[in-house]
Amino acid sequence: MSSNEIFNRLTALLDNHHASYRVMEHPTAGRSEEVAKIRGTQLGQGAKGLVCHVKGERFRQYVLAVLPADQQADLSSLAKQIGGNRASLASPKEVFELTQCVFGAIPPFSFHPDLKLVADPLLFERFDELAFNAGSLERSVILNTQDYHRIAQPELVSFHRVE
Repeated sequence: MSSNEIFNRLTALLDNHHASYRVMEHPTAGRSEEVAKIRGTQLGQGAKGLVCHVKGERFRQYVLAVLPADQQADLSSLAKQIGGNRASLASPKEVFELTQCVFGAIPPFSFHPDLKLVADPLLFERFDELAFNAGSLERSVILNTQDYHRIAQPELVSFHRVE
């Protein structure tokens, strides 16, 4: 599957569910701060997707953990809340196998049966729209926040780092 196939699958899903969204083509940006400026959105509107490997005693689960781009993940908290002892970021190879995307281009939707989708509730509390890369570092989707919640139906797990 290519980045265009991921994008097409994503937009078909959004269209089928009558979501309110728009697509933006833009130059490649490596960091959340840079892409937010290019998009004209707030950093906290970014839906950052982290592919994690959660492990525990007789427990192994890949997780696509989504949180606002202005937050840091507490992977230990994430692991404990979904039944594991520890969590780590998946390798680039694992990320590609599970999402068909490179780091930074992963949309906040899981299209793989072995990739559990969780989202931090903070994602739904501050902005009417979320922005995320849509299978490519050069293409973003800006989506109504409630439409994302309704369509993706992530398990809600509070795992942003609290200072």
